[in-house]
Amino acid sequence: MSTLERIKLLCKQRSISVKILEERLDFPNNTIYQWKTRTPGTDKLEKVADYFNVSMDYLLGRTDVKEIPDSVDTIAAHHDGEDWTDEELQEIERFKEFVRMKRNIQE
Repeated sequence: MSTLERIKLLCKQRSISVKILEERLDFPNNTIYQWKTRTPGTDKLEKVADYFNVSMDYLLGRTDVKEIPDSVDTIAAHHDGEDWTDEELQEIERFKEFVRMKRNIQE
């Protein structure tokens, strides 16, 4: 499934059109439809991922896991076969908080 097809499906699940999504994200008309033949820019793809609360990897078809895990334990669980120390989990949590703060500053 292509990036465009995944976005169309997410829009359908939210009962909105791709055009409405573009308006809400301040994208020029038909930006997302152009992704059928062009690779989307990271900044725009990130906005779509944030809007739907999915990972960019999901939008790109690199994974079928839509949801971004909320807890550090859940994130660590996705790294099969690796054991995480408490210190590493705390470091991941600090990084998550840094990313949230950075996102809030940009908005």
